[in-house]
Parts: sequence; structure tokens; C-alpha cells
Amino acid sequence: MIIDIPEGQEPIGYVWGDMVPGIGMAAANFSLSVYQHTSLGLREFEAARLRIAQINGCLFCLDWRTERDGDKVEEEFADAVSEWRTAEGFDDRTRLAAEYAERYALDHHGLDEEFWTRMTAHYSQREIVELSMSIGSWLAFGRLNHVLGLDAVCVLPGH
Repeated sequence: MIIDIPEGQEPIGYVWGDMVPGIGMAAANFSLSVYQHTSLGLREFEAARLRIAQINGCLFCLDWRTERDGDKVEEEFADAVSEWRTAEGFDDRTRLAAEYAERYALDHHGLDEEFWTRMTAHYSQREIVELSMSIGSWLAFGRLNHVLGLDAVCVLPGH
């Protein structure tokens, strides 16, 4: 980790909250909003989130599983997301969410008319905007945590 964390401080809370409170708290609120106000299904949400986590290499994000009303995706879901093109058990929306996340992160200039035709056949415009904002959040904040080394020292709640 390249940031010095004072003894007894939780790394993400310290960096995001104490070091840059004006920016960090706004970022934290945006990040929380993605989880609290989503209208996307759990599988498509997690497919996009996990694909970004895999691309970013954020250890914390890779370990995290979103829970809704006591439900989480199955344990092998993360492995399936890395093989989204051929993964069994993925419906069109889940497969598209993983594809969109990957292309958003690695080839956003390559999002062509053929992709958008497939995307708009399965997602409303509102859902596309929501998914885009969610992916942007995960890409930025997961990458920030990984680049600064925060992902290696953070512990998931309950661990």
C-alpha cells in the first residue's frame, strides 16, 4: 500500500473519509447509491460488477458478493462471469451485462451499432443508463482501491 494509514484506522474509511472528506464522502455516497437504488436483477448486476472486479484486479471487489433479501449469486458465478461468452445458465441480460462491463472497461470506443441493437433489445434506456453509471462507479472506485493498495488490507464485514 502506498498510503500511510494511522494505527487503528480502517483503510478505506480513513482514505475516503478522513483524507479527502469532500470528495471521498461524495464518492462513497455514489457508490452506496448504486447498491441501494438499483432496479437491475441480482444476476445481471453481479455479472457486470464481478467482470469489472476481474478487470480491475481489486481483491476486495472480487471477494464481495452483493446480497439482496438474503439472496446471493451461487459461489461458482464469479468463474462463470470470466467465461461469460460460453457460460451455461446465463440468460441474455446476464451475458450482455458482463459483455457491456468488459467492453466499457476495455474497449468503449468499440461499442458499435450491432452491440447497441442487442443491448436495447433486452434493456430499457433507463436500465442502460443505470448499468452504465454502476459500471462507471465500480471501474473508478475498484481501480482506485487497487491502485492505492487499499484492496489488499480491507476486510469484508463478517470476515
